[in-house]
Amino acid sequence: MLSVPRHIRSDRGGSRIETMSQVFEILEYILWISEAVDTVLRANEYTQEFSEGSVKSYDSNQLPSNNPIEDTRSEAKCLLTTGLLFGVFDGHGGGACAQVIAKRLFHYIAACLLPPESLQHYLSSLTENTPLELITNYNDKFQFVDDVKEIYHKSFRNFLEDLKKVDDNQSFDMNRALVQAFLRLDGDLSAEALPCVDGKVNMKTLSVAMSGSVACVAHIDRQHLHVAHVGDCNAILGVKTETNSWLAKKLTQEHNTYNQAEVERILREHPSNEADTVIKMERLLGQLAPLRAIGDFRYKWDKNIMSTIVAKYFGGQVIPPNYYTPPYLTATPEVIYHRLTPRDKFLILATDGLWDMISPLQVVRLVGEHMSGKVTLSPLKLPRKNMTLNEINEMLLQRKEGLKTKPKDSNASTHLLRNALGGTEYGIDHGKLSQLLSLPEDVVRVFRDDITITVIYFDSEYLRHCPA
Repeated sequence: MLSVPRHIRSDRGGSRIETMSQVFEILEYILWISEAVDTVLRANEYTQEFSEGSVKSYDSNQLPSNNPIEDTRSEAKCLLTTGLLFGVFDGHGGGACAQVIAKRLFHYIAACLLPPESLQHYLSSLTENTPLELITNYNDKFQFVDDVKEIYHKSFRNFLEDLKKVDDNQSFDMNRALVQAFLRLDGDLSAEALPCVDGKVNMKTLSVAMSGSVACVAHIDRQHLHVAHVGDCNAILGVKTETNSWLAKKLTQEHNTYNQAEVERILREHPSNEADTVIKMERLLGQLAPLRAIGDFRYKWDKNIMSTIVAKYFGGQVIPPNYYTPPYLTATPEVIYHRLTPRDKFLILATDGLWDMISPLQVVRLVGEHMSGKVTLSPLKLPRKNMTLNEINEMLLQRKEGLKTKPKDSNASTHLLRNALGGTEYGIDHGKLSQLLSLPEDVVRVFRDDITITVIYFDSEYLRHCPA
């Protein structure tokens, strides 16, 4: 909390400002706190704009609680097919699995989207000096070390060869492609962690397999939006209604014990005599909160692998209690399709650290308010030629209205972080905000989780004229 410096307190315990220099000291202190808060909140923000298609731009940001952060994010453009990919990933048991899948999953998805002739062309290029690229990533700062890079490359090459064997006459199905990408990557993480032919275990890949991650991934191609998710990250669509109010359309349902359909699914998959142990204390086997995840093979491998291989390196306590009929956990994503309309203004992907602090409707209203105010931060530009005077007048009126909500942050994800931590019904509580950002590492996790947010803005004009 902000407080008056000790040297200007009165003997009676109150605050008494005795000189003008002390006034300046207080103002400097408040300014320093404000700048320090801004520095922390904006440290990981990123914005990317696009010149064509249904996506105009996106804002992303991350705020760590764990050290190192266990959340990751990824954004990419498909190069051999059309569309953009966005994802947020929330790791547990460490950040290793989340980092790895954020780096690899989009390649698996992009490969699954290739028609047979393009797949063959891409495979052939891998033997050339300048092979084709499947995707181009944005704001990608993480690189694999050489030894695991070779392992991952070999696994992906084998996956491409397997894709080539699929019947050419099989019609393309987006849902099936996304499920296939998730499950194959999960299967490769498992195979890479187990002993090689020589019996040796790679501790780097085994460590990745022992950690886990939930994921929420969006593929956007023109007016087609597909979301694939496992776990408790969420995708929320910001919709402008006919009455100009904001609607939060929740595209995803968390895979946890609050989801009765998920609980019933897991109970069906195991004998009735395990009904009291499969879900215990609102967790899988009394331990894991999400009921779907990538990695976490201690809830997937058979008992023989767990006892003869995993326990050898991590001890017998690594085997969960009541571990009778694995697998208990799946990486099969739930896939949701939504056809975008001009009323769909933005999509928010975020890890549960955000949703623990603020509701989907609050988030949508904050982004909508930010979107209105943000136009005042840049010079006025007409979106298209040949606009009528009435249309230009409407733009000017909207800009005037936006001045009332001119945001402090140009990045919408930063705006959400600031309001999630310090927001009240009367505005930002700067004392609360600075306090939550200055908590020691050993206690901060009690008050908040890692937070990762991506806000994707749609081009309403494009969607209005997009062919069916």
